[in-house]
Amino acid sequence: MLGIRTLLGLGVIAASRHAARSTGPGTPGVRGFLCPNLQWRLLPGTMDPHCSTQAEKSVKYLGQEEAQAIDQELFTEYKFSVDQLMELAGLSCASAIAKVYPLPSLRKQSPTVLILCGPGNNGGDGLVCARHLKLFGYEPSIFYPKRPSKPLFEALTTQCQKMGIPFLAEFPSEPRFLDEVYNLVVDAIFGFSFRGQVREPFAAILGTLEGVTIPIASVDIPSGWDVEKGGTGGIQPDLLISLTAPKKAAAHFEGRYHYLGGRFVPAALEEKYGLNLPKYPGTECVQQLL
Repeated sequence: MLGIRTLLGLGVIAASRHAARSTGPGTPGVRGFLCPNLQWRLLPGTMDPHCSTQAEKSVKYLGQEEAQAIDQELFTEYKFSVDQLMELAGLSCASAIAKVYPLPSLRKQSPTVLILCGPGNNGGDGLVCARHLKLFGYEPSIFYPKRPSKPLFEALTTQCQKMGIPFLAEFPSEPRFLDEVYNLVVDAIFGFSFRGQVREPFAAILGTLEGVTIPIASVDIPSGWDVEKGGTGGIQPDLLISLTAPKKAAAHFEGRYHYLGGRFVPAALEEKYGLNLPKYPGTECVQQLL
C-alpha cells in the first residue's frame, strides 16, 4: 500500500499536469512563446502591438533530420567542437534546473539530485550538468551504466569524480526509494539522434521512472519518446530543457516548465533554418518558453 507521502506526491504531480494541459486556447500541444521585448506570453498566430514584429512567428520545432543537419553545420561550417557545445548545453541544463528548483524550495534536508546518463552525447550533457549543479550547491549523484571508451567521456567522468560526485554502481529499482532519497531526477539518457527500441538496462530504468512522484527534468528529449511524434505513455517530465531549438516532440510535452538552452546559435544559422529563437534576457544562457 502506498504511504501518505507518496500519495501526496502523486496528487501534486497530477494537479500540475492537469494545470499544464489547461493552458487556454491555441493549437493543442504547441506552447506559447515569449515576446522578445516584454517577455509576455503570446499564443501562436497572435500579436501584441507593443511587441516586436518578430513575435508573429513562434519558435520553430525541429524534426530529427533537420536537428542533425544543424548540429553537423555547427561542427563543420562554424567549427564548434563537440566538447564545446556539450559544455554550453550542460551549463544551460544546470541553469534551468536551478531556476525551476532553487535550493530553498527543495523539500528534503539535503539538496540531492540523481542524474541518469546515457551512452551518447546526451549523457555527456548530463555529466556536465552534474558538475555545474555541484558548483551551484546541489548534491548530485550519477548513474552511468554504459560508458563510451572515448577520451571526451572519460575526461568528463574524471572531472565529476574529482569533484566528489558519486557514481552509483546499481540503479535503485523501486520508485519509492527514489522518491525518498532524491529531490528530482535528471533524464540525460537519449537525445534527438535516438531511434529504435529502448534496450536494457535503460528500458528497466525508464519503467522505474514512470512510477516516481518526484519531478523529472529531461534534457532535450524525454527518453523513450519519438523525436517527432512524442510519447504515448512513458515518462512524463515536469521540466523539459530543449537545446539549440525545440524538437517536434516538445509539442506533446505536458509538464509545467519548458526552457530553451544553449545561447550559441549564430545569427546566420538561425536565419537559414528559420528558427525564430526568442531573445535571451541579459546574460542568461536559458530562456523560459513555458
